Amino acid sequence: MSAPTTVQSSVGLERSRVAVSASYAAQGFGYAVVVTSLPNLKSRYAIDDTVVSLIVLLVCVAAAGGSVLADRLALRWGSRVALVVGLLLKAVALPLIASPVGLPEFIAAFAIYGVGLGIVDAGGAMQGVLVQQRAGVSVMAGFFAWYTGAAILGALLVSAVAGTASNASIALVAGAAVALGVAILGVRGFDPRLTRVPAPDAAPQGKLPHRGIALFGTVVLAAFVVDSAVSTWSTVYLHDVLLSGAVIAPLGYAAYQAAILVTRIGADVLVRRYGRTVVAVCTTVLAIVGCLVVATLPSAGAAVAGFALAGFGVGALVPLAFSAAGELHEARSDEVIARVNLFNYAGAVLGAVLVGLLADSTGLAAAFLLPAALLVPVLFLAHRFGSRRPARA
Repeated sequence: MSAPTTVQSSVGLERSRVAVSASYAAQGFGYAVVVTSLPNLKSRYAIDDTVVSLIVLLVCVAAAGGSVLADRLALRWGSRVALVVGLLLKAVALPLIASPVGLPEFIAAFAIYGVGLGIVDAGGAMQGVLVQQRAGVSVMAGFFAWYTGAAILGALLVSAVAGTASNASIALVAGAAVALGVAILGVRGFDPRLTRVPAPDAAPQGKLPHRGIALFGTVVLAAFVVDSAVSTWSTVYLHDVLLSGAVIAPLGYAAYQAAILVTRIGADVLVRRYGRTVVAVCTTVLAIVGCLVVATLPSAGAAVAGFALAGFGVGALVPLAFSAAGELHEARSDEVIARVNLFNYAGAVLGAVLVGLLADSTGLAAAFLLPAALLVPVLFLAHRFGSRRPARA
Protein backbone atom coordinates (compact mmCIF):
# COMPACT_ATOMS: atom_id res chain seq x y z
CA MET A 1 0.00 0.00 0.00
CA SER A 2 1.40 3.39 -0.96
CA ALA A 3 2.13 6.06 1.62
CA PRO A 4 -0.45 8.56 0.25
CA THR A 5 -3.16 5.88 0.39
CA THR A 6 -2.20 5.00 3.95
CA VAL A 7 -2.30 8.64 5.02
CA GLN A 8 -5.65 9.14 3.30
CA SER A 9 -7.05 6.05 5.03
CA SER A 10 -5.77 7.32 8.40
CA VAL A 11 -7.35 10.73 7.84
CA GLY A 12 -10.65 9.09 6.84
CA LEU A 13 -10.62 6.90 9.94
CA GLU A 14 -9.97 9.86 12.22
CA ARG A 15 -12.74 11.87 10.54
CA SER A 16 -15.18 9.00 11.03
CA ARG A 17 -14.11 8.59 14.64
CA VAL A 18 -14.72 12.30 15.33
CA ALA A 19 -18.09 12.21 13.56
CA VAL A 20 -19.28 9.12 15.44
CA SER A 21 -18.10 10.61 18.74
CA ALA A 22 -20.13 13.72 17.91
CA SER A 23 -23.23 11.59 17.20
CA TYR A 24 -22.95 9.94 20.62
CA ALA A 25 -22.52 13.36 22.22
CA ALA A 26 -25.60 14.69 20.40
CA GLN A 27 -27.60 11.68 21.60
CA GLY A 28 -26.54 12.08 25.21
CA PHE A 29 -27.03 15.85 25.21
CA GLY A 30 -30.50 15.62 23.65
CA TYR A 31 -31.69 12.86 25.95
CA ALA A 32 -30.50 14.72 29.04
CA VAL A 33 -32.26 17.96 28.15
CA VAL A 34 -35.48 16.04 27.49
CA VAL A 35 -35.58 14.08 30.75
CA THR A 36 -34.44 17.00 32.90
CA SER A 37 -37.02 19.28 31.26
CA LEU A 38 -39.90 16.93 32.07
CA PRO A 39 -40.88 18.65 35.36
CA ASN A 40 -41.21 21.99 33.53
CA LEU A 41 -43.16 20.41 30.68
CA LYS A 42 -45.36 18.59 33.18
CA SER A 43 -46.30 21.91 34.77
CA ARG A 44 -46.88 23.59 31.40
CA TYR A 45 -49.47 20.99 30.35
CA ALA A 46 -50.81 20.29 33.87
CA ILE A 47 -50.34 16.54 33.44
CA ASP A 48 -49.81 14.04 36.25
CA ASP A 49 -47.19 11.34 36.84
CA THR A 50 -49.32 8.71 35.10
CA VAL A 51 -49.36 10.68 31.85
CA VAL A 52 -45.63 11.30 32.11
CA SER A 53 -45.07 7.56 32.60
CA LEU A 54 -47.17 6.81 29.54
CA ILE A 55 -45.17 9.32 27.50
CA VAL A 56 -41.94 7.66 28.62
CA LEU A 57 -43.38 4.28 27.63
CA LEU A 58 -44.39 5.75 24.26
CA VAL A 59 -40.84 6.96 23.69
CA CYS A 60 -39.47 3.48 24.49
CA VAL A 61 -41.90 1.78 22.09
CA ALA A 62 -41.21 4.36 19.37
CA ALA A 63 -37.46 3.95 19.92
CA ALA A 64 -37.77 0.19 19.44
CA GLY A 65 -39.55 0.90 16.15
CA GLY A 66 -36.77 3.34 15.29
CA SER A 67 -34.17 0.64 15.85
CA VAL A 68 -36.00 -1.65 13.42
CA LEU A 69 -36.24 1.22 10.91
CA ALA A 70 -32.49 1.83 11.30
CA ASP A 71 -31.93 -1.78 10.27
CA ARG A 72 -34.05 -1.28 7.12
CA LEU A 73 -32.31 1.98 6.23
CA ALA A 74 -28.87 0.52 6.82
CA LEU A 75 -29.61 -2.49 4.65
CA ARG A 76 -30.67 -0.27 1.78
CA TRP A 77 -28.37 2.74 2.04
CA GLY A 78 -25.92 2.08 4.86
CA SER A 79 -25.83 3.08 8.52
CA ARG A 80 -24.51 6.54 7.58
CA VAL A 81 -27.89 7.38 6.04
CA ALA A 82 -29.74 5.83 8.98
CA LEU A 83 -27.80 7.88 11.50
CA VAL A 84 -28.28 11.14 9.60
CA VAL A 85 -32.03 10.47 9.31
CA GLY A 86 -32.30 9.78 13.05
CA LEU A 87 -30.47 12.98 13.94
CA LEU A 88 -32.69 15.00 11.61
CA LEU A 89 -35.83 13.52 13.20
CA LYS A 90 -34.56 14.60 16.60
CA ALA A 91 -33.75 18.06 15.24
CA VAL A 92 -37.41 18.33 14.15
CA ALA A 93 -38.96 16.78 17.27
CA LEU A 94 -37.13 18.73 19.98
CA PRO A 95 -38.35 22.21 18.88
CA LEU A 96 -41.88 20.77 18.59
CA ILE A 97 -41.66 19.53 22.17
CA ALA A 98 -40.44 22.98 23.21
CA SER A 99 -43.22 24.81 21.34
CA PRO A 100 -46.52 25.82 23.02
CA VAL A 101 -48.60 23.33 21.02
CA GLY A 102 -51.65 21.37 22.12
CA LEU A 103 -51.31 18.19 24.16
CA PRO A 104 -51.97 15.82 21.18
CA GLU A 105 -49.24 17.56 19.16
CA PHE A 106 -46.97 17.49 22.19
CA ILE A 107 -47.39 13.72 22.52
CA ALA A 108 -46.92 13.25 18.76
CA ALA A 109 -43.65 15.19 18.99
CA PHE A 110 -42.45 12.75 21.65
CA ALA A 111 -43.33 9.85 19.34
CA ILE A 112 -41.21 11.42 16.58
CA TYR A 113 -38.44 11.98 19.09
CA GLY A 114 -38.63 8.33 20.15
CA VAL A 115 -38.26 7.10 16.58
CA GLY A 116 -35.26 9.37 16.09
CA LEU A 117 -33.81 8.23 19.41
CA GLY A 118 -34.00 4.58 18.37
CA ILE A 119 -32.49 5.21 14.95
CA VAL A 120 -29.58 7.14 16.46
CA ASP A 121 -29.03 4.49 19.16
CA ALA A 122 -28.80 1.74 16.55
CA GLY A 123 -27.13 3.78 13.82
CA GLY A 124 -24.51 5.16 16.19
CA ALA A 125 -23.63 1.66 17.40
CA MET A 126 -23.45 0.42 13.80
CA GLN A 127 -21.07 3.22 12.91
CA GLY A 128 -19.03 2.67 16.06
CA VAL A 129 -18.52 -0.99 15.15
CA LEU A 130 -17.38 -0.01 11.63
CA VAL A 131 -14.86 2.46 13.02
CA GLN A 132 -13.61 -0.13 15.50
CA GLN A 133 -13.18 -2.68 12.71
CA ARG A 134 -11.05 -0.19 10.77
CA ALA A 135 -9.06 0.89 13.82
CA GLY A 136 -8.26 -2.68 14.82
CA VAL A 137 -8.41 -1.86 18.54
CA SER A 138 -11.15 -1.27 21.08
CA VAL A 139 -12.69 2.22 20.75
CA MET A 140 -16.39 1.68 21.54
CA ALA A 141 -16.21 2.69 25.20
CA GLY A 142 -14.80 6.04 24.14
CA PHE A 143 -17.88 6.75 22.05
CA PHE A 144 -20.12 6.01 25.02
CA ALA A 145 -17.94 8.29 27.14
CA TRP A 146 -18.86 11.15 24.81
CA TYR A 147 -22.53 10.25 25.35
CA THR A 148 -22.20 10.37 29.13
CA GLY A 149 -20.12 13.55 29.19
CA ALA A 150 -22.56 15.35 26.90
CA ALA A 151 -25.50 14.13 29.00
CA ILE A 152 -23.94 15.76 32.04
CA LEU A 153 -23.53 19.00 30.06
CA GLY A 154 -27.16 18.81 28.97
CA ALA A 155 -28.35 18.48 32.55
CA LEU A 156 -26.12 21.39 33.58
CA LEU A 157 -27.59 23.52 30.78
CA VAL A 158 -31.13 22.87 32.02
CA SER A 159 -29.98 23.78 35.51
CA ALA A 160 -28.30 26.97 34.27
CA VAL A 161 -31.41 28.25 32.48
CA ALA A 162 -33.81 27.16 35.22
CA GLY A 163 -34.49 30.72 36.30
CA THR A 164 -35.53 31.94 32.85
CA ALA A 165 -39.09 32.15 31.61
CA SER A 166 -38.54 29.66 28.78
CA ASN A 167 -35.96 27.37 30.35
CA ALA A 168 -37.21 24.12 28.80
CA SER A 169 -37.48 25.68 25.35
CA ILE A 170 -33.92 27.04 25.42
CA ALA A 171 -32.42 23.67 26.34
CA LEU A 172 -34.55 21.67 23.89
CA VAL A 173 -33.77 24.00 20.99
CA ALA A 174 -30.08 23.73 21.88
CA GLY A 175 -30.43 19.94 21.70
CA ALA A 176 -32.03 20.27 18.26
CA ALA A 177 -29.23 22.55 17.05
CA VAL A 178 -26.60 20.06 18.18
CA ALA A 179 -28.40 17.18 16.44
CA LEU A 180 -28.72 19.18 13.21
CA GLY A 181 -25.07 20.21 13.29
CA VAL A 182 -23.88 16.62 13.78
CA ALA A 183 -26.18 15.41 10.99
CA ILE A 184 -24.53 17.88 8.61
CA LEU A 185 -21.07 16.84 9.83
CA GLY A 186 -21.99 13.19 9.44
CA VAL A 187 -22.86 13.42 5.74
CA ARG A 188 -19.12 13.45 5.06
CA GLY A 189 -17.79 12.05 8.31
CA PHE A 190 -19.77 8.85 8.89
CA ASP A 191 -18.54 5.61 7.34
CA PRO A 192 -20.46 5.00 4.07
CA ARG A 193 -19.96 1.22 3.92
CA LEU A 194 -22.81 -1.23 3.46
CA THR A 195 -21.98 -4.10 5.81
CA ARG A 196 -24.29 -6.47 3.95
CA VAL A 197 -21.76 -6.37 1.07
CA PRO A 198 -19.06 -8.84 2.20
CA ALA A 199 -15.36 -8.51 1.65
CA PRO A 200 -14.01 -10.36 -1.40
CA ASP A 201 -12.56 -13.17 0.73
CA ALA A 202 -15.62 -13.52 2.98
CA ALA A 203 -18.55 -15.86 2.62
CA PRO A 204 -21.17 -14.18 0.45
CA GLN A 205 -24.08 -15.27 2.60
CA GLY A 206 -24.78 -16.63 6.04
CA LYS A 207 -27.57 -16.75 8.56
CA LEU A 208 -27.75 -14.15 11.28
CA PRO A 209 -26.23 -15.43 14.54
CA HIS A 210 -29.46 -15.48 16.51
CA ARG A 211 -27.96 -17.21 19.56
CA GLY A 212 -25.21 -14.62 19.77
CA ILE A 213 -27.73 -11.81 19.33
CA ALA A 214 -29.80 -13.23 22.18
CA LEU A 215 -26.71 -13.66 24.35
CA PHE A 216 -25.37 -10.14 23.98
CA GLY A 217 -28.90 -8.77 23.97
CA THR A 218 -29.36 -10.35 27.40
CA VAL A 219 -26.23 -8.55 28.62
CA VAL A 220 -27.56 -5.25 27.26
CA LEU A 221 -30.96 -5.89 28.85
CA ALA A 222 -29.39 -6.58 32.26
CA ALA A 223 -27.26 -3.43 32.02
CA PHE A 224 -30.23 -1.27 31.12
CA VAL A 225 -32.36 -2.74 33.90
CA VAL A 226 -29.68 -1.48 36.29
CA ASP A 227 -29.46 1.84 34.47
CA SER A 228 -33.22 2.42 34.46
CA ALA A 229 -33.59 1.32 38.07
CA VAL A 230 -30.88 3.67 39.31
CA SER A 231 -31.96 6.55 37.07
CA THR A 232 -35.61 6.28 38.10
CA TRP A 233 -35.41 5.30 41.74
CA SER A 234 -32.06 6.32 43.26
CA THR A 235 -33.14 9.85 44.21
CA VAL A 236 -36.53 8.60 45.40
CA TYR A 237 -34.83 5.98 47.57
CA LEU A 238 -32.44 8.44 49.16
CA HIS A 239 -35.12 11.08 49.74
CA ASP A 240 -38.23 9.08 50.65
CA VAL A 241 -36.80 5.94 52.26
CA LEU A 242 -33.53 7.10 53.81
CA LEU A 243 -34.93 10.59 54.48
CA SER A 244 -31.91 12.37 53.01
CA GLY A 245 -32.15 16.09 52.44
CA ALA A 246 -32.60 17.79 49.08
CA VAL A 247 -28.83 18.30 48.80
CA ILE A 248 -27.94 14.63 49.43
CA ALA A 249 -30.74 12.88 47.53
CA PRO A 250 -29.45 13.60 43.97
CA LEU A 251 -25.91 12.49 44.85
CA GLY A 252 -26.69 8.82 44.22
CA TYR A 253 -27.49 9.48 40.59
CA ALA A 254 -24.58 11.91 40.29
CA ALA A 255 -22.14 9.31 41.65
CA TYR A 256 -23.62 6.72 39.31
CA GLN A 257 -23.12 8.92 36.23
CA ALA A 258 -19.61 9.89 37.33
CA ALA A 259 -18.66 6.22 37.65
CA ILE A 260 -20.06 5.50 34.19
CA LEU A 261 -18.04 8.35 32.70
CA VAL A 262 -14.79 7.28 34.41
CA THR A 263 -15.31 3.69 33.30
CA ARG A 264 -16.01 4.62 29.70
CA ILE A 265 -12.98 6.88 29.52
CA GLY A 266 -10.69 4.09 30.70
CA ALA A 267 -12.40 0.93 29.45
CA ASP A 268 -10.80 0.86 26.00
CA VAL A 269 -7.32 0.97 27.55
CA LEU A 270 -8.25 -1.83 29.96
CA VAL A 271 -9.69 -3.93 27.14
CA ARG A 272 -6.52 -3.56 25.08
CA ARG A 273 -4.45 -4.70 28.04
CA TYR A 274 -6.58 -7.37 29.73
CA GLY A 275 -9.26 -8.32 27.21
CA ARG A 276 -13.03 -7.90 27.14
CA THR A 277 -13.76 -10.97 29.25
CA VAL A 278 -11.69 -9.82 32.22
CA VAL A 279 -13.12 -6.29 32.09
CA ALA A 280 -16.69 -7.64 31.80
CA VAL A 281 -16.30 -9.98 34.79
CA CYS A 282 -14.67 -7.39 37.05
CA THR A 283 -17.14 -4.61 36.30
CA THR A 284 -20.13 -6.96 36.58
CA VAL A 285 -18.96 -8.07 40.03
CA LEU A 286 -18.64 -4.42 41.07
CA ALA A 287 -22.18 -3.71 39.84
CA ILE A 288 -23.63 -6.72 41.67
CA VAL A 289 -21.87 -5.68 44.88
CA GLY A 290 -23.17 -2.13 44.40
CA CYS A 291 -26.79 -3.27 44.10
CA LEU A 292 -26.37 -5.54 47.15
CA VAL A 293 -24.94 -2.64 49.16
CA VAL A 294 -27.97 -0.49 48.28
CA ALA A 295 -30.36 -3.33 49.17
CA THR A 296 -28.78 -4.30 52.50
CA LEU A 297 -27.13 -1.23 54.05
CA PRO A 298 -29.75 1.43 54.88
CA SER A 299 -27.56 4.52 55.00
CA ALA A 300 -27.15 7.42 52.61
CA GLY A 301 -23.37 7.01 52.36
CA ALA A 302 -23.65 3.30 51.56
CA ALA A 303 -26.38 3.97 48.99
CA VAL A 304 -24.33 6.61 47.17
CA ALA A 305 -21.32 4.26 47.13
CA GLY A 306 -23.51 1.39 45.93
CA PHE A 307 -24.95 3.41 43.07
CA ALA A 308 -21.41 4.39 42.05
CA LEU A 309 -20.34 0.73 41.96
CA ALA A 310 -23.38 -0.06 39.81
CA GLY A 311 -22.20 2.65 37.40
CA PHE A 312 -18.87 0.88 36.87
CA GLY A 313 -20.74 -2.18 35.60
CA VAL A 314 -23.15 -0.36 33.31
CA GLY A 315 -20.41 1.89 31.99
CA ALA A 316 -18.41 -1.09 30.71
CA LEU A 317 -21.02 -3.72 29.82
CA VAL A 318 -22.95 -1.75 27.22
CA PRO A 319 -20.01 -0.85 24.94
CA LEU A 320 -18.43 -4.28 25.48
CA ALA A 321 -21.63 -6.04 24.44
CA PHE A 322 -22.02 -3.96 21.27
CA SER A 323 -18.33 -4.47 20.42
CA ALA A 324 -18.58 -8.23 20.73
CA ALA A 325 -21.93 -8.39 18.95
CA GLY A 326 -20.51 -6.47 16.00
CA GLU A 327 -18.00 -9.28 15.46
CA LEU A 328 -20.59 -12.06 15.32
CA HIS A 329 -21.04 -11.53 11.58
CA GLU A 330 -18.96 -8.61 10.36
CA ALA A 331 -20.51 -8.65 6.88
CA ARG A 332 -23.95 -8.11 8.48
CA SER A 333 -22.96 -6.21 11.61
CA ASP A 334 -25.58 -3.47 11.05
CA GLU A 335 -28.39 -6.03 11.24
CA VAL A 336 -26.88 -7.67 14.31
CA ILE A 337 -26.49 -4.35 16.13
CA ALA A 338 -30.05 -3.25 15.32
CA ARG A 339 -31.41 -6.43 16.89
CA VAL A 340 -29.18 -6.28 19.97
CA ASN A 341 -30.20 -2.65 20.45
CA LEU A 342 -33.85 -3.69 20.89
CA PHE A 343 -32.95 -5.24 24.26
CA ASN A 344 -31.99 -1.72 25.40
CA TYR A 345 -35.60 -0.57 25.54
CA ALA A 346 -36.92 -3.75 27.14
CA GLY A 347 -34.36 -3.28 29.90
CA ALA A 348 -35.25 0.39 30.31
CA VAL A 349 -38.94 -0.42 30.80
CA LEU A 350 -38.29 -3.39 33.09
CA GLY A 351 -35.89 -1.46 35.29
CA ALA A 352 -38.31 1.39 35.87
CA VAL A 353 -41.53 -0.64 36.12
CA LEU A 354 -40.52 -3.88 37.87
CA VAL A 355 -38.44 -2.18 40.53
CA GLY A 356 -41.38 0.12 41.23
CA LEU A 357 -43.80 -2.81 41.46
CA LEU A 358 -41.46 -4.75 43.74
CA ALA A 359 -41.04 -1.69 45.93
CA ASP A 360 -44.77 -1.73 46.68
CA SER A 361 -44.51 -5.21 48.22
CA THR A 362 -40.91 -5.61 49.41
CA GLY A 363 -39.76 -2.03 49.90
CA LEU A 364 -37.55 -0.03 47.58
CA ALA A 365 -34.28 -1.21 49.12
CA ALA A 366 -35.02 -4.89 48.56
CA ALA A 367 -36.24 -4.12 45.05
CA PHE A 368 -32.63 -3.39 44.04
CA LEU A 369 -31.96 -7.11 44.43
CA LEU A 370 -33.68 -7.56 41.05
CA PRO A 371 -30.98 -5.76 39.01
CA ALA A 372 -28.34 -7.65 41.00
CA ALA A 373 -29.99 -10.98 40.17
CA LEU A 374 -30.20 -10.15 36.46
CA LEU A 375 -26.48 -9.36 36.39
CA VAL A 376 -25.46 -12.78 37.76
CA PRO A 377 -25.96 -14.64 34.42
CA VAL A 378 -23.60 -12.13 32.78
CA LEU A 379 -20.75 -13.69 34.79
CA PHE A 380 -21.43 -17.03 33.08
CA LEU A 381 -21.70 -15.42 29.64
CA ALA A 382 -18.56 -13.32 29.93
CA HIS A 383 -16.31 -15.87 28.19
CA ARG A 384 -18.30 -15.19 25.02
CA PHE A 385 -17.03 -11.62 24.87
CA GLY A 386 -14.01 -12.92 23.00
CA SER A 387 -10.51 -11.58 22.44
CA ARG A 388 -9.21 -8.21 23.50
CA ARG A 389 -8.54 -7.10 19.93
CA PRO A 390 -11.44 -6.81 17.50
CA ALA A 391 -10.90 -8.39 14.12
CA ARG A 392 -9.95 -6.03 11.33
CA ALA A 393 -12.51 -5.37 8.63
